[in-house]
Amino acid sequence: MAANLRSVIGQKIIVRTKALFQKPAVCDSKSLAATCHLTQNREYSLAPQTVSEQSEALAKYGGRHTVTLMTGDGVGPELLSHVQEIFRYAGAPIDFEIVEINSSTNTPIDMHNALLSVRRNGVALKGNIETKFDDPSFKSMNVALRTSLELFASVVKCKSIPGINVRHKDVDCVLIRENTEGEYRQLEHENVPGVVESLKIITAEKSTKIAKFAFDYAVRHGRKKVTAIHKANIMKLGDGLFLECCRAVAKSYPDIEFNDLIIDNASMQMVARPSQFDVLCMPNLYGNILSNIASGLIGGAGLAAGMNLGDKYAVFESGTRNSGRSMRGKNIANPTGILFASCDMLDYLGHFEHAKLIRDSVMTVLTEKEIRTPDIGGNATTLDVVKAIIDDVKPKTLACLISVQKNV
Repeated sequence: MAANLRSVIGQKIIVRTKALFQKPAVCDSKSLAATCHLTQNREYSLAPQTVSEQSEALAKYGGRHTVTLMTGDGVGPELLSHVQEIFRYAGAPIDFEIVEINSSTNTPIDMHNALLSVRRNGVALKGNIETKFDDPSFKSMNVALRTSLELFASVVKCKSIPGINVRHKDVDCVLIRENTEGEYRQLEHENVPGVVESLKIITAEKSTKIAKFAFDYAVRHGRKKVTAIHKANIMKLGDGLFLECCRAVAKSYPDIEFNDLIIDNASMQMVARPSQFDVLCMPNLYGNILSNIASGLIGGAGLAAGMNLGDKYAVFESGTRNSGRSMRGKNIANPTGILFASCDMLDYLGHFEHAKLIRDSVMTVLTEKEIRTPDIGGNATTLDVVKAIIDDVKPKTLACLISVQKNV
């Protein structure tokens, strides 16, 4: 109730910068309240007016941000409840406005309320919503959220975690996917029984925008190479246009290596030698496929974090579109991916210290204490992992609070 009231009456505070679009910050480690000092002048991946729109969209009241929490299906509700608990122990200044939305609440009013909440708060943390593929009338709510909020960029970061038993130990890539067009426009019709046309939409405007986003991301995060993924050898007009736009944008970034690969070859290369990839820039469908492959390479759906970014709004979620329906209620789901996504959300909102504290505790539990769920070779329950993270977070938070009191 308090979060709902706060999101309604809370004033809109203009935040000048976003962690995602600025150069790395160096934070005073003495306390969670320390000020972050940028090593260089602030610069953005997007145009200045875009940053202004994003900052004006954030709901902030009394030094705390209000974030929409969309429950989703499967293990989404239980994992998101664990995120809230860990945030509480870490002292993260976030209030959640909980929106119950899943595949069973597929009505226009449910979608309207979810969109209204995100537009009010500017940022959301989301569980995956299942799409009923055997019902032609059922439209994907995940796609509807991304298109309605114009979340044009999907970003999935996949990096090998020490100690996890996987074939490749050197995966470190960022998959950037155009999020609003391609096959995901859901433009299908049946001309006559047994004949279906499905339209794939590729535009120069959005292809150029996602390509520029990918190169800007590479520059801001010290990445060296951008690879465009396509099927221009067959879809010469659609994918050909995407590739042409990527090549044109690449000319403005001479310090970033650029190459391109056909999607089928890229899939093989990702499995055989993933270390060759740095930043990948892709149309919608290919991005979804390769993001799932890369997530599998680092240990599975429970480890990868994802974000959906637009000119004004941002939605954070796990890196794969797997709701974990089969694991619901069994206390075995891996909370790592959604916790990493929540840390990315904290960075986006400027709460760098809290993000680092939680992220470091998650890594400590996984790599040093080796407390892991069955999907990555362990025998711990979800609650075991969450408790271990909280036990690691609590003394760090207490130490920081004591330091703050001493310095007051």
